[in-house]
Amino acid sequence: MTSNAMTLLIEQAKAAEHQAHLALVAAQQELQAYYLQVEQIEQYRLDYFRQMSDRGQQGLSASSYGHLNRFIVQLDETLAKQRQAAMDFEENVESCREHWQQCRQKTKSLEWLVEKRQKEARMRAERLEQKQMDEFATLIAARQKSSF
Repeated sequence: MTSNAMTLLIEQAKAAEHQAHLALVAAQQELQAYYLQVEQIEQYRLDYFRQMSDRGQQGLSASSYGHLNRFIVQLDETLAKQRQAAMDFEENVESCREHWQQCRQKTKSLEWLVEKRQKEARMRAERLEQKQMDEFATLIAARQKSSF
């Protein structure tokens, strides 16, 4: 494979790696936003429960209590659904991480291959240079012998 082809492959691999990294960052941000949202709902539920408790100490009708209690039950159901959704967000982050790692590994492999080929080319050039130097030295030695 030519050097230009390898360079193109590395550029494509780096672009794919970059896109995978961006997807991972976006998934992590979504997960953090999700955690923040759950925390806010939990805090809202706690505040609402305190409010119901305070109003209950002041005297609360059965219908008002029922209404407040139904709302807390709805918040509990919402929180349960949100917690189930956590798995989806976490799986998405992990999937993005795995994809990014695969892309990164491909990039590193291609870079390693290019380095290996460059090293082999340098070694061939050095051997060729050494061979030429040896031949030159042999020619000089032969000329010196023939001149005596």
